[in-house]
Amino acid sequence: MSSEGFLKEVQAIGEKFLLKLQKLPKAEPVEIVSFSVVLLFIVTVLVLTIIACSCCCYSCCGCDGRPDRRHRKSQVRPAAR
Repeated sequence: MSSEGFLKEVQAIGEKFLLKLQKLPKAEPVEIVSFSVVLLFIVTVLVLTIIACSCCCYSCCGCDGRPDRRHRKSQVRPAAR
């Protein structure tokens, strides 16, 4: 898919979303609840993704961008007798 086609698709989805928001005050209660549940699900997934990425990046790189050596696995060798 070309970038132009992708942008058109995103624009079409955005227009459908805005149209749905405009019709929402006149919608039935069931439709309002279902739209709210879908919207809450999308927001939850985005927030959890941001939290997961920030935690992973923080534990791997720290604030200065260098790998954290404390979390590195070390091999334990048996003592020679």
